[in-house]
Amino acid sequence: MTLQSHGVRRRALATAIALAAALAAACTSGPSAPDEGAYLQEVTDHRAAIERAFREQEDPIPADKRDKLLPLPYYEVDPSYAVPAALKLADERPVFEMPTSTGKRRRMQRVGVLEFTLQGQPMTLGAFVEEGQEIANLFVPFADETTGVETYPAGRYLDLHPTSTGFYTVDFNKAYNPYCAYNQTYDCPFPPASNRLKVPIRAGEKAPAA
Repeated sequence: MTLQSHGVRRRALATAIALAAALAAACTSGPSAPDEGAYLQEVTDHRAAIERAFREQEDPIPADKRDKLLPLPYYEVDPSYAVPAALKLADERPVFEMPTSTGKRRRMQRVGVLEFTLQGQPMTLGAFVEEGQEIANLFVPFADETTGVETYPAGRYLDLHPTSTGFYTVDFNKAYNPYCAYNQTYDCPFPPASNRLKVPIRAGEKAPAA
């Protein structure tokens, strides 16, 4: 079986989920109120869509592992882990050679740095694209003090869609494992040292079942 790029498959899945969400919203009588209940439901629906896709698609979880690895384990949804962030763009896009799960190195360009405050602490995370690619999606790999203990040892990922304002929501409730957590045929980059948070992020996906 050939090695597969995590990013390409994940972007395709994210697009499918976004389209499904848009269709569901179009079938309602109007937009939901921006309250905590609506947010909890939105994250629950997001996770359910991923679950359905993982059960129905050939990848990333092989058929003989689905009963063992599904349902995916998550922390309870905590709205305090969804925070506003500003993207400080870099004058240039420095290249980071990120080691990957297959022993290769993936050349990634840092578009900028997300600046935000979480639980009263100022924090930053670099936002990346693959070298030479247009900014269609911001890739934000990270590790934290749960990494290797409660969450996947190689770190977790966030995906953000570019905005015209430079303002974002960093939502750790949507943090997910690299596909190599379930399938070793995937080539997944590890977070750089600059994206290692010195706090526990108990939100999003936990380590997969053994």
